[in-house]
Amino acid sequence: MGGACSRKRDQQVNEDTVQRGVSGIYSKSGSSKWMGTLFHRSSVDILQGRGKCPSLMELCIHKICEDINNYSTFSILPRDISQQIFNELVYSNRLTDVSLEAFRDCALQDICLGEYPEAKDCWMDVISSQGSSLLSVDLSGSDVTDSGLVLLKDCTNLQALTFNYCDQISDHGLEHISGLSNLTSLSFKKSSAITAQGMSAFAGLVNLVKLDLERCSGIHGGLIHLKGLLKLESLNVRCCKCITDADMKPLSGLTNLKELQISCSKVTDFGVAYLKGLHKLVLLNMEGCPLTAGCLESISALVALSYLNLNRCGLSDAGCEKFSVLENLKVLNLGFNNFTDKCLVNLKGLTNLESLNLDSCKIGDEGLVNLAGLLHLKSLELSDTEVGSAGLRHLSGLTGLTHLDLFGARITDFGTNCLRCFKNLRSLEICGGGLTDAGVRNIKDMASLTLLNLSQNCSLTDKTLESISGLTALVSLNVSNSRITNAGLPHLKPLKNLRSLTLESCKVTASEIKKLQSTALPNLVSVRPE
Repeated sequence: MGGACSRKRDQQVNEDTVQRGVSGIYSKSGSSKWMGTLFHRSSVDILQGRGKCPSLMELCIHKICEDINNYSTFSILPRDISQQIFNELVYSNRLTDVSLEAFRDCALQDICLGEYPEAKDCWMDVISSQGSSLLSVDLSGSDVTDSGLVLLKDCTNLQALTFNYCDQISDHGLEHISGLSNLTSLSFKKSSAITAQGMSAFAGLVNLVKLDLERCSGIHGGLIHLKGLLKLESLNVRCCKCITDADMKPLSGLTNLKELQISCSKVTDFGVAYLKGLHKLVLLNMEGCPLTAGCLESISALVALSYLNLNRCGLSDAGCEKFSVLENLKVLNLGFNNFTDKCLVNLKGLTNLESLNLDSCKIGDEGLVNLAGLLHLKSLELSDTEVGSAGLRHLSGLTGLTHLDLFGARITDFGTNCLRCFKNLRSLEICGGGLTDAGVRNIKDMASLTLLNLSQNCSLTDKTLESISGLTALVSLNVSNSRITNAGLPHLKPLKNLRSLTLESCKVTASEIKKLQSTALPNLVSVRPE
């Protein structure tokens, strides 16, 4: 399909390359309730007229942060005010070694410095000085080492610790948090220096509810230390390729477990059998695990499941009848397996399904009749299947669909007639089919669309841009490998919300696209080709 496709369909997603983002903010206490709004919108934004009229408190905090070098301590202020000043400095990237010192002994409750560029060991002395008031700490992506982690051992009321992507945290550092028995959330994503031996520090964290060890490559055998954590509800060991069937056995007694992510591991049918007693399990992610039909017998016992991911597990139609008992499923991902229309017969009773992924399965037109009764379906992935225009008529009753992916499917102008009923679609991909300008006219009234991908339809011309010029909610548009020319670009002027435009292998010039960007589409930030 060439380089203009929105993504490669035959290449496995590498979960190890998922982009790191700022870690989540905890709201564990009264003082941090405001963090959900103020922390994401600085007082600078408010003062510049992008929000409500600023309060006296907001004006004061803004002024203090502007003159931060004039203050040596905030310890005499009420804790909530000190907390707001601290967070405003973090948001505006003005927290430094010097200004941090002013927060010593301020009894702060939340230290959220995930991805903050300056955070390091020397900051930990001030952070730990918050003592028993401290409830949550996020130092993801920082240069904090074991020596810095040690200083938190006396912050005995800590409820949440997040040290994702901290390369210098090892087993030695974990020893010193073993006494923090009030912890309910703990995260050490991609910490390669943590081993099974070091995980013995977790055995005493009896109140732990959530544990995240995603992409920790040395923890095989360490899950044995979790068997006494009976309050554990969420365990993430995604992309830990060292995890095997033996690691599943200690989990069999964690009957409060609701979420388990073991994708891209070595767990087989034998390991899945240990999970049969986890009757509260709501989410199970086993993408990329080497499974066979035998695993479906064990999975069918997990009747509370609402999210099941079996992408890229090498499964076929054998055992598919077991899906029919999972009546609580809302999200089912079966992509990149060898399922055929025979499998879909067993899905027609899953009337609670909201999202179904059949990407690259051997699904054809006739199989889609089994989806006609899934009236709650909002997202349907049929990319790189054998579905054609005739199959779409079976979906006409799914008027609640918001996402439909037909990438690489065999859709012609006739098929787009069946799309007219999807008035709520926000995302539509019809790539590599046989669409012409006439077919595009059938989607011109989908006013809710924010993403439209029509790449690889080589017959599309400037008339297509004219047809979609009324889709003013569009944020992303891809019409690559078509006959679009510079003459058609003015039709895009009404699309003021457009942020991404892809016109690779079209008869357009970079200069004309830039002119359009500068004069009519101020929000356009991603353009291909440039």
